[in-house]
Amino acid sequence: MGHYLERAVWCITTGVYVITTKAKDGRINGMGAAWVNRVSEVPPIVSIAVWENNYTYELVGSADYFVINILSEGQQAIARHFGRQSGRDVDKFEDVDYQVTKNGTPYLPQALAIIEARIVFRRKFGDHMLIVGDVVEERVQHCGVPLVYRHEDYFKNDEVGEGETSETKG
Repeated sequence: MGHYLERAVWCITTGVYVITTKAKDGRINGMGAAWVNRVSEVPPIVSIAVWENNYTYELVGSADYFVINILSEGQQAIARHFGRQSGRDVDKFEDVDYQVTKNGTPYLPQALAIIEARIVFRRKFGDHMLIVGDVVEERVQHCGVPLVYRHEDYFKNDEVGEGETSETKG
């Protein structure tokens, strides 16, 4: 039954994002993500869910802010760069154009849009941490169409083994 449940869950449509953050000790990282939601319009509040095995999980646990970098069509390579390797093994920002917000959080100027949020809530649910943040800055940086997540664009059936999820390594 779990196999069919996973297949059905993969049919949920969402965008493709890179979540970036800076831990209190100064380490930065970014991860490919699809689990991003708006929580409130007024005031603007957003949430992300981060898999417990991701390096970003460790960093965002001590961070004050995170940025949702909204990718546009044609930016699959950026999603793969931040999603198919771990920040434990490689500096994902080496050779990548990035800037920092006034709060010191890295973001991608090439992203379609960015949303920076101040973390106000963290709670572990199953194998993910739900992180909720008050939006402190948001801007559209370029014209374009948001990149839509389709599981098969990033994972082949044999790449996701038992006990793993379609979440990226972060």
